[in-house]
Amino acid sequence: MTEARGGLYLEDLSVGQVLLGPSKTITEDDIAAFAALTGDDNALHTDAVYAQQTMFGQRIAHGLLGLSMTAGLACQAGLTDNTLAFTGISWKFKSPVFIGDTVTYRATIARIRPMRASGGGMVFIEMDVLNQNQQVVQTGQWSLMIKSRPTSQAQ
Repeated sequence: MTEARGGLYLEDLSVGQVLLGPSKTITEDDIAAFAALTGDDNALHTDAVYAQQTMFGQRIAHGLLGLSMTAGLACQAGLTDNTLAFTGISWKFKSPVFIGDTVTYRATIARIRPMRASGGGMVFIEMDVLNQNQQVVQTGQWSLMIKSRPTSQAQ
């Protein structure tokens, strides 16, 4: 396993390679900002008194906030520096993310399909979002079109 780093081209990736992302602690402000941005002000996320009465016993982060944070962490790590397009996603929300949880990702390269005519290729990634206890809280597959290394930079 290696820490995700920026500037990865198609040729830098291999099937089975595991990239670990940076981490982010989910805050009350993150949830409020996401609710304001999306209009999703469901009481499960925004009302502490209501949320105490639910099966979770407290407010939880929006599922899509976790997914969005993961995309942001991948961007911060530079994983998407040479991405031409984010072409698909299949996603599951396995466990809640609570205020104060620290999330990170583990990206495993599942398949690579070179596409010379596009100047790159398709990369299929198995993505897990983990909390501070290393519990997988979200999981799924991403498909990205990644640039090939320019011929002037070929190694």
